[in-house]
Amino acid sequence: MFRKLQRRFQSMRTLSRLCTDAEAHARLRGQAAPGAEHFLLAAIDLPEGSARRAFESVGADPSAVGEAIERQYREALQAAGVQAPLPQAAALQAPAAASLYRARPSGQELVQALARSSKEQEGPLLGAHVVAAVAAMPQGVAARTLRALGVDAPRLVAAARAQVPSAD
Repeated sequence: MFRKLQRRFQSMRTLSRLCTDAEAHARLRGQAAPGAEHFLLAAIDLPEGSARRAFESVGADPSAVGEAIERQYREALQAAGVQAPLPQAAALQAPAAASLYRARPSGQELVQALARSSKEQEGPLLGAHVVAAVAAMPQGVAARTLRALGVDAPRLVAAARAQVPSAD
């Protein structure tokens, strides 16, 4: 029982950090709320390293994800006929501290997927769980980013799951 509570507390701390860091990544990129791609960057930043190892195990450079996301934004704007630069982070203010957590639809979908999968996982939430959930998404900026990096999404899902310690 104590172990289960300890894992749940650790998962809550990790989720809190993911949300905070995803918001920071979104603001740095001129976005008001984070999407799945920002949670992916936040997972790569986690000190436990499972997200980075998942990328490395499929031959992808985790440090290239941020630039690949930027390219997806630029290409989407160009496809819409907009030749303007990406919004600057300085134009955005931090959200009010008392407000509910807000994320873009892809970020909401990701957090809900993590909540559903937490019921089945033995250990605490890790960056690898985020990578697996993002890689399973068929569309959106995060999915296009993985394709742009040449990452096979099913292989990345398997690599991320391999980073999660089994309950022996």
